[in-house]
Amino acid sequence: MKQLSLPKKIKNILDDFIQSLRNIYKEDLVSAILYGSAASGEFTGKYSNINLLIILNNTSLDNLNKMSKIINKHKFQLVNPLFFTEDYIKSSLDVFPIEFLDIKENYVVLYGKDVLTGLEIDIKNLRFQCEQELKSKLLNLKRVYLRSKNKYALRNLLFKSFTSIMHILRNLVRLKGRRPAYQKGDVLVDILEEFNIDTANFKKILEAKQKSLRLSYREIESFFLL
Repeated sequence: MKQLSLPKKIKNILDDFIQSLRNIYKEDLVSAILYGSAASGEFTGKYSNINLLIILNNTSLDNLNKMSKIINKHKFQLVNPLFFTEDYIKSSLDVFPIEFLDIKENYVVLYGKDVLTGLEIDIKNLRFQCEQELKSKLLNLKRVYLRSKNKYALRNLLFKSFTSIMHILRNLVRLKGRRPAYQKGDVLVDILEEFNIDTANFKKILEAKQKSLRLSYREIESFFLL
């Protein structure tokens, strides 16, 4: 198993959550897979989630409801689980190529079967999803910006949107026939090389997020007015 670069507290949260899954679902639990910043080494705590792909044999509402009390415990507030069956994943690869390509390139199996090995993801729908996601993110940013004149709300919106946009940018590089880097700083280098886009402000946002820098309202607002 890949060595996780995570604080001890986060590792303990993961261990407790996986044990809860095993206790509740027993043989019905196929696998638990960590992906995203916690798997890539970019976990920042305050602005990162613990993203988990949970594979069950049965994802009916009655079965999922067994985990409701566990998921809502305060200590698991950073845990963001997605519950799938193997068949659902296989039937959704063409609909969510960005998500599954990103997960497949950087993940850690914490328990059970590696259900991602051998999955073939056709990128024919990738350009369409990239365009759709970018346009929807822009519309949402404008909508929320107009309603959020609070410094902290704008900062949270900026950082959360930045993470989503970085995933889209990675896949724009993929459309150029390259396998993109995973670390966000390296992705920005790829974007500059492939599209000659000025990434200076993206780098500033990345640094602020990774180092939990304090930003003034004017600094935060300036990123929205570019």
